[in-house]
Amino acid sequence: MRFAAVLARTDAAAPPGTDPDEYRLALLEDTYEVVAGLEFVTPVLALTAPDPAAEAVTWPGTPVLHVAGLEDLLRALHDLGAEQAAVVTPDAPDLPALLLGKLFRALGSGQVAVCPAAGGGLVALAARLPAPSWLAGIGLDTPDAPARLRTAAGVQGAVRSAPGWHRLRAPADVSLLDPGLEGWDNTRALLTGH
Repeated sequence: MRFAAVLARTDAAAPPGTDPDEYRLALLEDTYEVVAGLEFVTPVLALTAPDPAAEAVTWPGTPVLHVAGLEDLLRALHDLGAEQAAVVTPDAPDLPALLLGKLFRALGSGQVAVCPAAGGGLVALAARLPAPSWLAGIGLDTPDAPARLRTAAGVQGAVRSAPGWHRLRAPADVSLLDPGLEGWDNTRALLTGH
């Protein structure tokens, strides 16, 4: 079984004039919609703190997990029956679903697959479960995550890489959004005042 989880946070660096909580929820909802739209993948919302507003953006029946971080989330997904899982940051509202598909496909020849983030860290990480112990201490926000994962694995080919993408971590990052791309409807509506 394949699962894909959005690991939500309670902070967001909103552009000036935009409510930070509305912005955070718009990013989260759009990212969740990408994950929930994947075929043959069970969507999950993962929270590191209670967040009823975040839970409200999910589709009915979506598992909501309360976890300490990435390692804890991968263990929890394995306990749910996942053989493969992808974890996505909540600040990639325009992430193409195709990139997540490439991560799952890369698990055919590697133990872990990553989608690097412009500016450091990861947009997403996929792993065969149970996750390898060498993932310990490396998270989606670890600046040099791809290099650290390869070093920690110690085996060539254990970590595969998909094309990178961007995250909306700073207010100016909204300039990275491509109006021509489909999706990111909630973020688009919030930023355009609709």
